[in-house]
Amino acid sequence: MRLSVTPTQFVALAASNRELQLERSATGELIVNPPTGWRTGQQHWRIAGELYLWWRNCGEPGQAFDSSSGFILPNGAIRSPDASWICQERWDALTEAPLQTFPQICPDFVVEFRSASDPLKELQAKMHEYLDNGAALGWLIDPQTRTVALYRAGADVDVLVNPLTLSGEPVLPGFHLDLNRVWA
Repeated sequence: MRLSVTPTQFVALAASNRELQLERSATGELIVNPPTGWRTGQQHWRIAGELYLWWRNCGEPGQAFDSSSGFILPNGAIRSPDASWICQERWDALTEAPLQTFPQICPDFVVEFRSASDPLKELQAKMHEYLDNGAALGWLIDPQTRTVALYRAGADVDVLVNPLTLSGEPVLPGFHLDLNRVWA
């Protein structure tokens, strides 16, 4: 059985169930994401940590987020990528009211990390949804196959097999993710 919720119901549900990882599809379907296992959680932390270090050290204006941050996409979906970044100019254009709940914006950069229980087709659809809603760059990292699918606005998806590093250029100038730290 699928449960549909309005955006207002979703905000209330998320506020009263902060321990749950919830998302809402563009059609209103409530999506409950189970907690990750220790291995996936460790790998998420490493990716978000590297993004944070880049953000802190590079002086590049913008805002970085972890997997507990939700965003209302232009299509009405409320999504929480595993890691994300929004350029400062777009962030500053938001009004204060939406910043108190979920900002109405699609991140410029998103990362989705496939856990053992994630259906690949659902994550691929989610990556296309991000692009369709304004993301410029997305990485779908699959540790099971040691592949990374690169999603770029206006380009075909590139799949890298067992890459050692990923570059955030030109969206995140100077950001490089060492995948040896993630695969470990």
